[in-house]
Amino acid sequence: QVQLVESGGGLVQAGGSLRLSCTASGINFRLSMMGWYRQVSGQKRELVANIAVGGNTNYVDSVKGRFTISRDNSKNTAYLEMNSLKPEDTAVYYCNYLLSGTWPKYRPSNSWGQGTQVTVSS
Repeated sequence: QVQLVESGGGLVQAGGSLRLSCTASGINFRLSMMGWYRQVSGQKRELVANIAVGGNTNYVDSVKGRFTISRDNSKNTAYLEMNSLKPEDTAVYYCNYLLSGTWPKYRPSNSWGQGTQVTVSS
């Protein structure tokens, strides 16, 4: 059974930083491309960053230079380091493993976690 558990969200002032974690079980993590998504209530879920098996990364333009995705295969965990946070980064953040596609249109698995809320105050 696949399980994805996100953590690390919270309330932070604009300009602040957070580090999100996503621990996966039930998948071969080291052979899985991972992605971080975010969703604002009432809007479509958006892929903001992905990291390939070999470590290559991609970012949506709005977070380039501010967010860094990484992975620790020994811990089955993916991270999203978020710096210089802006109020528009406020969303629920989810991770998932990516089954197919190319940047920025990947097909994620159906196994979503509960997400972690990030709220950035102005």
